[in-house]
Amino acid sequence: MSLRINTNIAALTAHRNLTETDRRMSVSLERLSSGYRINRAKDDVAGLAIANKFRVEVRGLRAAQQNAAQATALLQVAEGGTSQIEAIVERLKELATSAASDNTDSAGRARLNAEAQKLLAEIDRIANDTKYGVTNLLNASGGINLTFQIGSGNTAAEDQINVTTSGALLSNNLGLNTINLGSLVSAQAALTSIDNSVTSVNVIQGEIGAAQSRLEFAAINLSISIENIAASESTIRDVDMAFEMVNFTRNQILMQAGTSMLAQANMIPQNILALLGQ
Repeated sequence: MSLRINTNIAALTAHRNLTETDRRMSVSLERLSSGYRINRAKDDVAGLAIANKFRVEVRGLRAAQQNAAQATALLQVAEGGTSQIEAIVERLKELATSAASDNTDSAGRARLNAEAQKLLAEIDRIANDTKYGVTNLLNASGGINLTFQIGSGNTAAEDQINVTTSGALLSNNLGLNTINLGSLVSAQAALTSIDNSVTSVNVIQGEIGAAQSRLEFAAINLSISIENIAASESTIRDVDMAFEMVNFTRNQILMQAGTSMLAQANMIPQNILALLGQ
């Protein structure tokens, strides 16, 4: 073998390998401590771009999920008010039926009418006070017309839900504001008005229920989408801890071996001194 003093090839090779092992150990330490396989663009340029796109998509879907939850809460408020009005209309039906019978005298009809008028006032109070924040839900003359963003895109048909109802539930909108149970004839006429109001209330309840049903499915789909996209991002961005620990352990061993071999390589020039001594 050749022996040289000025250039120790073995030591240079050992040092190069030791430097590379140290670099790989630093990468493994960074990945294990951060939990990410990609910590900077140079780690995986294409992967980082895709992972960032997925992350933005998940954030948009989470915002849409919150919108869906708020829309559901709004409809629950509207449903509660509508149910109360429905119960009042049912009571009005009972009162009108009693007043429309010859079994009830004038004094009885007066009492029934007094209760009916108070119930009509309660219908108006509920319709006026049923709000979500500052949004009136049951007293708008044209009904409600609200749009909720439940997707991360800008396609109206796919990413938005439009919640509409056909009218208000005030007593005059229901055709109940003029009913009077004070006489047999007026009580009988009131029965027709009340039956018509039942239909109106049922229509609005159906519209609210349909919107609730769609929002429920939209919320489920959003949860599934978030789960799947987050999993896709994790596959690209996150580190496999077990695999990376294997790399780290291997590099630890190589670091120890490389340090030892560098020390051995640095001893090679000593052989020249021994040669010169002879």
